Amino acid sequence: MTGKLHELEKLRNAALLGGGKDRLEQQHEKGKLTARERIEILLDEGSFREIDMFVKHRGTDFGLDKASFPGDGVITGFGTIHGRMIAIFSQDFTVLGGSLSETNAKKICKIMEAAMKMGIPVIGLNDSGGARIQEGVLSLGGYADIFLLNTLASGVIPQISVILGPCAGGAVYSPAITDFIFMVQNTSYMFVTGPNVVKTVTHETVTFEELGGAETHASKSGVAHVVGENEVQTLYLVKKMLGYIPQNNRDTVSDEPFVEAELLLQPDLDSVIPESSTLPYDMKKIITALADEGDFFEIQDRFAENIVIGFARIGGMSVGIVANQPAVLAGVLDINASSKAARFVRFCDAFNIPLLVLVDVPGFLPGTEQEWHGIIRHGAKLLYAFCEATVPKVTVITRKAYGGAYDVMNSKHIRGDFNYAWPGAEIAVMGPKGAVEIIFKKEIAESADKANEIDKKVTEYIEKFANPYIAAQHGYIDEIIKPSETKHRIVEAMRLLKNKVDRNPKKKHGNIPL
Repeated sequence: MTGKLHELEKLRNAALLGGGKDRLEQQHEKGKLTARERIEILLDEGSFREIDMFVKHRGTDFGLDKASFPGDGVITGFGTIHGRMIAIFSQDFTVLGGSLSETNAKKICKIMEAAMKMGIPVIGLNDSGGARIQEGVLSLGGYADIFLLNTLASGVIPQISVILGPCAGGAVYSPAITDFIFMVQNTSYMFVTGPNVVKTVTHETVTFEELGGAETHASKSGVAHVVGENEVQTLYLVKKMLGYIPQNNRDTVSDEPFVEAELLLQPDLDSVIPESSTLPYDMKKIITALADEGDFFEIQDRFAENIVIGFARIGGMSVGIVANQPAVLAGVLDINASSKAARFVRFCDAFNIPLLVLVDVPGFLPGTEQEWHGIIRHGAKLLYAFCEATVPKVTVITRKAYGGAYDVMNSKHIRGDFNYAWPGAEIAVMGPKGAVEIIFKKEIAESADKANEIDKKVTEYIEKFANPYIAAQHGYIDEIIKPSETKHRIVEAMRLLKNKVDRNPKKKHGNIPL
């Protein structure tokens, strides 16, 4: 038996070395951690249990028979984060560039299938050169197997992708299907085709960073949800976000201890809105005031900044927040903002996370660029997402709620559970000046002093609509509250809604306007 134990130890040690000491050192020289170091940082100490450590590829063509390593370029297994069980795979770039082979894909599929049965999140640490060319269609088939499981797991268990190196070609579509993508500044890349192919086909000269770096995907494409300065910080952010989401779609997030004294009035909120309705303010100041200990985990903070999304705890409860941002484009809804918020709303609804919606929206962004690129279709995504959501939904109108954007931002009409408004809220079909020029077109045209007539009618319009009382008279606003009372009302509402039951009609699935 001693000899067999010695052989087991020898094989384990070989697997732990990945592609060998030299390649592990090369990984460090690039400023990157190894696949196993990443797992150690992410998981609770000593909790990782690896499976399929000794799996090897079956390829023999193009020299593969002489390049075989235990594990075949991906480490898979289970462990805990803050005591909660998760499934994980970590691609090892030191083994054949972390390329995906038939057996490599089978390892990933195996833990994904297990995670779905167990009802636990899957975290993928991606660092791969893409499909293993020497295996041809077998590696492509492996990707398709993973894509299918990503799709089947969507809305069943949380799926998180962490991009820690190159991610190209077919490799990008698995992360794209998952719920959240984390990237690292300067060391992680995602693109369908690399710079060389781009130059050949389109004659554009572009760097890896410009084409598919973290900053590009955080600010331009919106592909990246969270970006870290380095690998360690990025993995810490993954751990932090997990604290706001449940294990699966049948689970809920446990409440954290909450000091009731924090529900005291917040007089600072009474003065956060400027006297002039045309002046901007930072909605994040309101969010941090409402969040327990001011802690707000923002998602996609560099993309479509005219809307803010993210997680916070309010009264100890995990809540998904969607808020217009008056400091950027006056908080208007456009194509990117609508798509960004819609996907977040659907994630929260899929995983039983209550929604808080903070509204200050002048409408949808006008113009040919928006219309020609489908603002109607994209704006309808957000409308669909809020209509479809059955989780607790609380809305607070802080200032403006104009036009169709009023309806879309979780109004009472689309099953908002509790809808509040601050005293200065303006709820109307459109802004005063535009409305007056339509309603009183004839009077203005006939007036000797058109400017004075417009000003007079605008004042009349504002007196009628620059307050929330008409909406409250019709029951569209449940209560008009002082800003300083807001957190207290939200916590009360969320507690009342703890056991809310709401269902959609039975169907295979809806047809969201993608």
